[in-house]
Amino acid sequence: MKLRLPFVKKQPCVAVIRLSGAIGMAGRGSMSDTSLAPVLEKAFRKGKPAAVALEVNSPGGSPVQSSLIGARIRRLSEELNVPVIAFVEDVAASGGYWLAAAADEIYADDSSVLGSIGVISAGFGAHVLLKRQGIERRVHTAGESKSMLDPFSPEKKEDVARLERLLGDIHENFIAHVKARRDGKLDETQNLFTGEVWLARRAQELGLIDGIAHLKPKMQERFGDKVKFRRYGLRKPLWSRFGASLAQDAIAGLEERAAFARFGL
Repeated sequence: MKLRLPFVKKQPCVAVIRLSGAIGMAGRGSMSDTSLAPVLEKAFRKGKPAAVALEVNSPGGSPVQSSLIGARIRRLSEELNVPVIAFVEDVAASGGYWLAAAADEIYADDSSVLGSIGVISAGFGAHVLLKRQGIERRVHTAGESKSMLDPFSPEKKEDVARLERLLGDIHENFIAHVKARRDGKLDETQNLFTGEVWLARRAQELGLIDGIAHLKPKMQERFGDKVKFRRYGLRKPLWSRFGASLAQDAIAGLEERAAFARFGL
């Protein structure tokens, strides 16, 4: 049991949460609202931190999981009156920027990649290959849109139109989130929502981040040289490295690597 002396001032503590990797992918180490919920709850509630710092390094992923995680961060911040500061490492793009924007302030390294405020959907078409191999595709549905964008059937204009409407609606949600979180900071003369990415200096000029800084010196500048850091993040259980999960995690790792590679990382 620790002895606490009332006349000794307690040193401030910053809870550091690592948000690294793709969002909502199949691997056990992937970020999702379910996996991060206990991490976030503990970080915000344990020992009344002076602030929560987010270490963000993500190329994006699921828009729904990005939204759920970001909303949880905001609820905890407002409920417990704890400020949130994000520090971007290699990349905060797409859903990764959504998470960073959940913070009250965003800082990055000079060479960090930020932005990609857009929505993407990718697939493939194999109907020509099936035809060449003499394979007949048979699909039976109840509901005319049930087989929308079936990769084994020719693409239909009406299916593409439906998809574009869905992507447009998700994009509007993303834009609304960024505008709300960066209210009064964004460069209104520029179109920031085309899916383009920028390095940190340009992102700062556009109002997407608040400055160039690294976590430890910035927090020491704000809370003093004796500030303590308590770190939190997802941990992969030892047993998950074996058996069927090994193959699943390997595939998820390749998908995540491809997501980072889009930004030259």
